Amino acid sequence: MNTTGVKGGVRGGALRRVLTDRDAGLYLTGVVVSGFGSSAMWLTAGIWTKSLTGSDGLAALTVFAMWAPTLVGPLLGTVADRVRRRPLLVALNLAMALLLTSLLAVDSAGRIWILFAVLVVYGVNGVVQDAAEAALVAGAVDRDLLGDFNGLRMTANEGMKLVAPLAGAGLYARYGGQAVAVLDAVTFLLAAGIFALLRVREARPVRGGRWTADTAEGTRAVWRSPVLRPLVLAGAATMLCAGLNGAAVYAVTDERLGHSPTFVGVLYTVQGVGSVASGLLAGPLLRRLPAHRYAAAGIAVFAVSVCARVLPYDAVVLVCSAGIGLGLPCVLVASMTVVQRSVPDTVLGRTASTANTLLFAPNAVGLGVGAGLVGVLGVEVLLPLVALGALTASLTLRLQPPTP
Repeated sequence: MNTTGVKGGVRGGALRRVLTDRDAGLYLTGVVVSGFGSSAMWLTAGIWTKSLTGSDGLAALTVFAMWAPTLVGPLLGTVADRVRRRPLLVALNLAMALLLTSLLAVDSAGRIWILFAVLVVYGVNGVVQDAAEAALVAGAVDRDLLGDFNGLRMTANEGMKLVAPLAGAGLYARYGGQAVAVLDAVTFLLAAGIFALLRVREARPVRGGRWTADTAEGTRAVWRSPVLRPLVLAGAATMLCAGLNGAAVYAVTDERLGHSPTFVGVLYTVQGVGSVASGLLAGPLLRRLPAHRYAAAGIAVFAVSVCARVLPYDAVVLVCSAGIGLGLPCVLVASMTVVQRSVPDTVLGRTASTANTLLFAPNAVGLGVGAGLVGVLGVEVLLPLVALGALTASLTLRLQPPTP
């Protein structure tokens, strides 16, 4: 991406400058296109597995299969520092489009392993692609506008999550899983074409050393940064709390509100709307507040919203869902923006992947632990405790000394 359209003053027209910059617009279009297909496949994979095998456990494992590669994110992210990022993005999208055609053979329980194999590769692709995108954007967009750009990316992703799963489920119900696989493959092809149009001048990648040593550089970049380390640690604690909160959503719907499980879909939709709004507000707020204070404020909103969910009123719980969606992304956007602003380009891919792993792995842990705790403690005890933990993370981050 060239930066001629996004450099300059940042008052008032920052959002417009990001949106009207040719390459920034192309990149965000690619995010929307590929995000639509990915979100549709995310839901369809579980439905497809359940319908072919009858197993709830296997259906749940589809999400884990896509998420598991995040655990080795630092290793995978190193790829993005060893090659030019734009050709890598094009190649990754083309490869996924080709791979998804193998799902046309999934027509029985005996072939469900093909779906799981594709989902694992899907997860690997996502980790590498996120690292390459983070590094590419950091060198292409003015550093003062990175908050706006990352916020818009969040808005694009969350917006797709509002519509794509329903579209995928409808397509599956009418034509089957193979049709959704074809749709996803087409979106990857379109994204490859969009990324190929980017006008990027990339320096020749530095020749890598031993893979483990190169990976360790990303970890050191996170740990040694006086700004990034507290952000990532607070974010990890918050995402653990988010997992615990997510595990309690069905109990809140059933025990506190007296609704059927389908009401959870309404709560997640409202939360998604909050996340879309959060992405739009991220850039302006990050220009007015230091990153750690912006993140701390978002975590506090998340904590208050989690605690208030114990109240047995539909309106309150809906407002709390919007508050969770509004507050939770703040620490994620702040962390990635600080990574892009402060980390050298030569280690940016692996550092971004390391930060993402540290941020998102606790969420999965929280989901697993919360599933057990909600039956033991009940939501009326669990959610206030979760809120207390999040508030502690917010306060700790808020008290960090200002760092240039």
